[in-house]
Amino acid sequence: MPKNGINAVVAAFATFIYPAAVCGDGETLLESLLRPNPICAPVLAAATKHEVQILYTQIDRDAANRPHFTRHEYRVNPEDYFYPASTIKLAGALLALEKLNQLGIAGVDQHTPVRIDSAFSGQTAVREDPSAPDGLPTIAHYIRKLFAVSDNDAYNRLYEFVGQQRMNEGLWEKGYRDVRLTHRLAIARSPEENRHTNPLAFYRGDQVLYQQPMLVNPHTWHAPAPIPKGEGHIQNGELVAAPKDFAGSNYMSVEVLQDLLMAVFFPEELPAERRFDLRPDDYRFLYRAMSMLPRECPHPQYDPEKYYDSYVKFFLFGDNKAPMPDSVRIFNKVGLAYGYVTDNAYIVDFEHGVEFLLTAVVLVNENGIFNDGAYEYDEVGLPFLAELGRVIYAYELERKRAHQPDLSKWRINYGP
Repeated sequence: MPKNGINAVVAAFATFIYPAAVCGDGETLLESLLRPNPICAPVLAAATKHEVQILYTQIDRDAANRPHFTRHEYRVNPEDYFYPASTIKLAGALLALEKLNQLGIAGVDQHTPVRIDSAFSGQTAVREDPSAPDGLPTIAHYIRKLFAVSDNDAYNRLYEFVGQQRMNEGLWEKGYRDVRLTHRLAIARSPEENRHTNPLAFYRGDQVLYQQPMLVNPHTWHAPAPIPKGEGHIQNGELVAAPKDFAGSNYMSVEVLQDLLMAVFFPEELPAERRFDLRPDDYRFLYRAMSMLPRECPHPQYDPEKYYDSYVKFFLFGDNKAPMPDSVRIFNKVGLAYGYVTDNAYIVDFEHGVEFLLTAVVLVNENGIFNDGAYEYDEVGLPFLAELGRVIYAYELERKRAHQPDLSKWRINYGP
């Protein structure tokens, strides 16, 4: 199938639109769309093995351009654990921006330099950031890197600023309950080390504007029961012939992931208690950061050979490295770890007046061994999510709308 350009996508999937218009007995809309598809069908046929969950939300605008939402689910269940990997970074960005606003300290914002210290086992200090425009770390720069290439250290620094306790309670208090954020990413730390987060200070020149002591979560949070996965796992370089227990690992349900997108892009449609304390400038900053391609990022400048357009855009384009069309923007956060491939996206096509929300996860771990690095990402996971995005996109192109959406709000200048 041709993969360069959105028009090729439309042509390739036109044959699958019309049979999907009427669902069979007991068949969901998503099943009717995906089962005829030669790439999606094998994964759905083994949906339990692949732990597939899909949440697709249609958006219909009224005459005043106000959005109305219709959700379609496939195997979505908050009790079915999956490892969310980097998708949780969106929550870190939201809570960090919210904390800055709630501190209410003159001169302290996302662009204020921050000095991160160390005061406990496993902590590392940060004084400089060579990738930043002026060589100094800031919350804004961490957030840009977090979305542009899914930088793990950037998320960890936000985690340290917010603190483990607030990372969880800040979401729970807003009604986002199916969440457990217990550790930093991509670095091995004990539960005790993860409960302790670095002291830090915001400053300008020689003046310290805000100093935060080391934060310690007095609670130890983990799942109430073991969450065994697979037939074995690698630990300290050795194969352990027992399932990996994810009870102490991060978790965020598919529904919460998409609800966080709603809080970013449609906060006015949510009850006040579910919104984040963000300013208009914060929202505009997030829209730009979440949709910017690596080649559009001025600082740092990423190598386009390594960080191609779809590097962190799995839906529609994740199975190839061709340039993405300018008419389509994907505001998202992906996850890729332990064989779990996840994307959580608000997708907009300015040319055709299409917009929708899509969140999905698939497990690709054929040998049942976790942490061995042997996962079918390129063979199964990324092709499935890319195709899923194309199928939904093709359906959206043909779906009748009473009113065409005005999507001009999402047109963003990606210049320096």
